[in-house]
Amino acid sequence: MTDFDLRARDWDCDPLKVERARKVADAIRKNSRLTPGLVALEYGCGTGLLSFALQPSLGSITLADSSAGMLKVLRDKIAASGLHNMSPLRLDLATDPLPDQRFDIIYSMMTLHHIADTRRVLAGFYTLLNQPGCLFIADLDKEDGSFHGSDFDGHNGFDQAELTADLVRAGFGQVRFSIVHEMVKVVGGKPRSYPLFLMTAEKG
Repeated sequence: MTDFDLRARDWDCDPLKVERARKVADAIRKNSRLTPGLVALEYGCGTGLLSFALQPSLGSITLADSSAGMLKVLRDKIAASGLHNMSPLRLDLATDPLPDQRFDIIYSMMTLHHIADTRRVLAGFYTLLNQPGCLFIADLDKEDGSFHGSDFDGHNGFDQAELTADLVRAGFGQVRFSIVHEMVKVVGGKPRSYPLFLMTAEKG
């Protein structure tokens, strides 16, 4: 089992995670015209906090994650909600072939910095989007490694200029960033603030 499998059951009990998802959902609505006709993909969905916040504004939503534990919690939440436009999918774009379905909008929250080969995943997003289509990525701004600690083997946030270059390389245009939330963690006995950006890119 992965760390995310083990943490899945209690994931939604953290009010900071719930608030973070709400802030990102509000920012996505502010930066896009969401309609019930849009076909959406959330990548790295976890327990679906972000998609549940966006669900009333979208059509069908595929919620993809590589964690079986997170998807189990998600399936139970969907069943309990009675919603019919949300479909879980086990998917790892770093290793799996792309699904056949295409989407009008793709969004992801606090997932990209866990992925080693981000260029492969961004290229996958581009292929999976319809044209026109829109990509939203909410993730950590570049930081000094203290957010996760020394044992973390992912990215310590992202330099916005470097991520923009990778998105353009993948084919995206109209790349924009805005800081939409501040996460606070106690590091070395003192509170530290870590900005969360929302990146918007278009396939047009």
